[in-house]
Amino acid sequence: MTRIAIVNDMPLAVAVLRRVVESVDGYRVAWVAFDGETAVRQTAADRPDVILMDLVMPVMDGAEATRRIMAKSPCPILIVTSSVRSNHAKVYEALSAGGLDAVRTPSLGSNNTIVGAEPLLARLAKFETMRKSTGSTGLTHLLPALGGVAPTGHPMLAIGASTGGPDAVAKVLAGIGAGAPGPIVVVQHIAAAFAEGFADWLGARVGLRVHAIRSGDPVELGRVYVAASDDHLVVTNRRKFAYTPDPKAYPYRPSVDVFFQSARLNWPDGGVAVLLTGMGSDGASGLLGLRQSGWHTIAQDQATSVVYGMPKAAADLGAACEISGLLAIPAAIAAKWKAKASV
Repeated sequence: MTRIAIVNDMPLAVAVLRRVVESVDGYRVAWVAFDGETAVRQTAADRPDVILMDLVMPVMDGAEATRRIMAKSPCPILIVTSSVRSNHAKVYEALSAGGLDAVRTPSLGSNNTIVGAEPLLARLAKFETMRKSTGSTGLTHLLPALGGVAPTGHPMLAIGASTGGPDAVAKVLAGIGAGAPGPIVVVQHIAAAFAEGFADWLGARVGLRVHAIRSGDPVELGRVYVAASDDHLVVTNRRKFAYTPDPKAYPYRPSVDVFFQSARLNWPDGGVAVLLTGMGSDGASGLLGLRQSGWHTIAQDQATSVVYGMPKAAADLGAACEISGLLAIPAAIAAKWKAKASV
């Protein structure tokens, strides 16, 4: 039985969310809180399997409640909000604090029907799969070795992140600054509906232009790119980006493993790959493949990770050349990235 808590100050929204949760066998509502402060206390007393967290509430908002829960009583938190457009910054603040993903609140339609429940139920199913999965993903042969790409001396910086990732990615990019010797590609677990907003938010945070990737976009040197689809991002042997739905059953979307593997196969210039904070193990086996192919690989350490899942899986596999605190990662990247560009 999966116990799901609802945190929302609107009684109608609570009623709708309760109906959505109770529509699935094996799900039940653990408790309800009408503000963030109550949710923090209730989570400490009775930790659920998942929390559906609203953003805009009295007493304490959802971003601050998420931060406090993840610090004292960590558990999976899904941001569920009806105020996405007017609160983009709060969405990414909550995701940086430890929210796993964000989705719009379902609403009540005509004839008392629920509208927009499918994205929420899909996220809950994904979390259930993630919660039950352990160890390496084992995604080592997902893509064909296409080859045929001549190296140009421009190594890539590939960054994978999940829970707590937006703020971690921003700090890494801010520490690197301008003048990159190759392309920078960020694969953050985030719903496609929020990806373009994430690119804008990230660009404003770090003072760089960040591009939300569209299928067919060329990989240009010195640019910062963000995966922006619920499908998996890959780099092709034509130095272009593409998206693929396969593997369809894989819960991490877009997958860090899938992108890392495509970079190993189709970016002969090599580069530096970084695996940041996140729940689960996505990216660990891909990072190992990159290390074995001569890339310099870095995993964030436990002390500075919001959730020490993905980096731990990489460390356990021996996938990281070095394990580093978040604020030391930019210097580690710069030293190896520039050295690879000069080879």
